Amino acid sequence: MTRRNPLREIGYHVTASTISLLWLLPIILVVVTAFRSFDDVARNGVGSLPRSFTFDGFAQAWTDGGAARALVNSMLVTVPTVVITLALASVSAFALSRYDIPFRRTVLLLMLAGNLLPPQILLVPVAKLSEVLGLYDSLVALVVVQVGFGLGFYTFVLHGFMRAIPAEIQQAAVIDGAGAGQLFLRIILPLTRPALAALSALAFTWVFNDLLWAITVLRSEDRMPVTPALLGLQGQFVSMWNVIAAGSVIAAIPTVAVFLRFQKHFVAGLALGAVK
Repeated sequence: MTRRNPLREIGYHVTASTISLLWLLPIILVVVTAFRSFDDVARNGVGSLPRSFTFDGFAQAWTDGGAARALVNSMLVTVPTVVITLALASVSAFALSRYDIPFRRTVLLLMLAGNLLPPQILLVPVAKLSEVLGLYDSLVALVVVQVGFGLGFYTFVLHGFMRAIPAEIQQAAVIDGAGAGQLFLRIILPLTRPALAALSALAFTWVFNDLLWAITVLRSEDRMPVTPALLGLQGQFVSMWNVIAAGSVIAAIPTVAVFLRFQKHFVAGLALGAVK
């Protein structure tokens, strides 16, 4: 066994602790500010030690700031987007990975190439297309856009997982009389559960926190998801940092809850992908 160098070990822990503290410092500042009163923040400054503890900022952000309505809008967009996108991606990945489809590699590369385009150059075409289709300024338009731009990446990831499943499993199921639907639902899909869980957590976070496409296809304030609503909150309560911080904390709760719920599967999916 090699002998450990105490100085190197101490230096490693000091460096890691410093980096972790620097990363957590803004989050701690936001959370602490959210529980402070407006008078405390205005009198002593945002960076001062807290001298009060109150939930007034959360109540004001929830009611006057429209955080409740924004959270509902975000969930109405995020949940259908994640379900529809992963359902379509799993079907397309199954077909591209388990069957000899002509030009399947070209199709996969084209789907992936769509995600390499800078979204800024597509803002005007997407907005015009949503107007032509009569979907502009509706949550349906935002769901369609999110599904369209996420489908290629999720298909590419699931394709890698499904392609690594041994062909003998599929052959045994076919010999037993399983059709394509049974093979997909009962064999392939359960084996890709870690990948689906990992992608669900990532997709939920990406869609829930999206700002660009929301302000592109939406105009009415009562239809805005939580991230654009935070911009409006900063304009409405420009000097009330406790309300803005409380709105940020409220907006972060769903994504944190989803990640904690799928943490086990998320780590398993990443580890499985690393082994492959």
